[in-house]
Amino acid sequence: MCNNAHINFVLINKKPYNCVLIHIYMNSFEMKKVEMELRNFTVRNFEKPSNCRNAAQIRFYISELCSKIEEYEKRFNYVPDWAYALLNQYTIVQNSFVHLEFVKCYA
Repeated sequence: MCNNAHINFVLINKKPYNCVLIHIYMNSFEMKKVEMELRNFTVRNFEKPSNCRNAAQIRFYISELCSKIEEYEKRFNYVPDWAYALLNQYTIVQNSFVHLEFVKCYA
């Protein structure tokens, strides 16, 4: 009984490990495909950070981009570097909006 339970435990634990290895070793074609999919999503659904008009719009884009980055980390264990750079650009614009609002309120 104990030996069978040990064999089942080992088999159950090996399957997720193999799945992790598949995601860690993505080839360049798969990486490019993931990058293109994310790039198409951002082009279709987002404006450039410099074109955003208010803080609410920026907050929406930041939350959407963060959720998309989390999704890609979970699905592929890979997120292109430019996605983090884009998130940084939105954060910089958001900080400028917050600073302007702060100056208006306390000036």
